[in-house]
Amino acid sequence: MVNLDPKTQPKGGLVPAAPRRLYANIKTVYPRAIDGRFRRLKWAVMAFCLAVYYITPWLRWDRGQWSPHQAVLIDLAHRRFYMFAIEIWPQEFYFVAGLLIMAGIGLFLITSAVGRAWCGYACPQTVWTDMFQHVDRWIDGDRNAQMKLAAAPWGPGKIARRLGKWAIYLAISFSTGGAWILYFADAPSLTHDFFTGHAAPIAYSTVGVLTATTLWLGGFMREQVCIYMCPWPRIQSAMLDEKSLLVTYKFWRGEPRGKAAKDANAPAGDCVDCGLCTAVCPTGIDIRDGAQIGCITCALCIDACDKVMGQLGRPRGLIDYATLEDSEREQAGAAATAHSKLIWHPRTLVYLGIWSTIGCGLLFALGTRQHLAISVAKDRNPPFMLMSDGAIRNAYAIKWRNMEDRPRVMQLAIEGVPQAKMWSEDMGKANATRSLTRTIAADQTDPVRIYVTVPSGTTDASIGFVLKALDKQGGEVHYTARLDTPANAD
Repeated sequence: MVNLDPKTQPKGGLVPAAPRRLYANIKTVYPRAIDGRFRRLKWAVMAFCLAVYYITPWLRWDRGQWSPHQAVLIDLAHRRFYMFAIEIWPQEFYFVAGLLIMAGIGLFLITSAVGRAWCGYACPQTVWTDMFQHVDRWIDGDRNAQMKLAAAPWGPGKIARRLGKWAIYLAISFSTGGAWILYFADAPSLTHDFFTGHAAPIAYSTVGVLTATTLWLGGFMREQVCIYMCPWPRIQSAMLDEKSLLVTYKFWRGEPRGKAAKDANAPAGDCVDCGLCTAVCPTGIDIRDGAQIGCITCALCIDACDKVMGQLGRPRGLIDYATLEDSEREQAGAAATAHSKLIWHPRTLVYLGIWSTIGCGLLFALGTRQHLAISVAKDRNPPFMLMSDGAIRNAYAIKWRNMEDRPRVMQLAIEGVPQAKMWSEDMGKANATRSLTRTIAADQTDPVRIYVTVPSGTTDASIGFVLKALDKQGGEVHYTARLDTPANAD
């Protein structure tokens, strides 16, 4: 870049101007500890999320002698997903897809109702960052002590503190990666194999990658992930309107800012410019600057401001949850609307309706699904064969599927096409019949090659198969397959 302003040019002529900086320097955030209703809520949510993550793989669920007893298990080797009493097979992946869709719409619903509450309370980045920040306070002290230590020269004391803190970081990160792999195999067995060196290489590599990413993202990058890396704040900006409930600084109450004046008649707002709302913010923003991408709606600034207002004997709520519409009404002198009424606006109800409909649909499909299934694949080359007695033979590869955790006796029968008969490879044509009975092992698929003969002159273009369970639970499924004959050959 060249400076072309003649008024600023030296006698020597044009000189290059100083280059513009396109990036700001990273400012380390040292959030101050605060107590209040929202901080206690964050404690509760963090404890719940961590408990669910770390404890769930160790929960047991009795599924009988033929199935694993881990309550929640993603069994990739056998292509099964277990969640307590529910077992999902590969062909039922629509249940997983439905849950993912519900999770996405749930984010829309939460954003529409209470802004980025997911980001402020339950997002894994927030939960683990919050945990690392508590480690900082435990080792280094609160905000002022941390800043003082960071500015101090390196010495034995600072090195010891840093190494101790980073060792705890590493232990937390390692336990995070270790807990993740337990969802994909039996937790006690995999834990034993992992520490004795007998686990699969993928287990060690997965733990290594997750340990590194947890340590880096939660231990060091922290708020930078929320501000610069995460796409959700950008998506959220398109979902907010004047009816969205957000953490808001009520400037008409707070301005002009100033210290608590000795002169009661001096013009001043309720904000005493103490900076506590900024000091407690985990992303380091000043909520008094208005809505911004760094606000994760954790509401710790509300706790901080309410504490100061209480000490000064002034009304709480200078920083509070509010909508733009309600803020304008309150600025005009009207009373603030209850938060419970602000949540239920039309868009929130639409999201809730969509989310509930999908959930009810999944529950209905789960409650009405059969625990047996059949798949039929017809031989295409040759499409049929003419037997010596004039009969027409078609061949099919049929899979009988038992989706129960116990063996079941099942019967495969032909529907329609009078005089049609079938036999399998383990029985002769002389024993051909219209139905076959087999015992299918628990949680297994039994492939069988079936030959079907029909009399000469048959013109039917399809044939039906019905698979029935002969136990007390019962159940049956039907399948219609193509039947090739000289009469319908293309």
